[in-house]
Amino acid sequence: MDKSITVYSTPLCPYCVMAKKFLKEAGFAFKDIDVSRDSAAAERMIRKSGQRGVPVLEIGSEVIIGFDKTRIKKALGIA
Repeated sequence: MDKSITVYSTPLCPYCVMAKKFLKEAGFAFKDIDVSRDSAAAERMIRKSGQRGVPVLEIGSEVIIGFDKTRIKKALGIA
């Protein structure tokens, strides 16, 4: 099962900071994409999530909108 993790975020978003801190503390490596600097990535994020807001987390094939700790833990298999 693919459990690669991508976090679409911006530097000033407090929920993005919390999501990344949570993943780091849980010991998960992830790719952080700053959508304020990468417009192509922002478009990808919008296509995948239907949202312009951040954070958007992609864990394997699951797309999670916002810092939803319960869904993140479940997607990571640590619920």
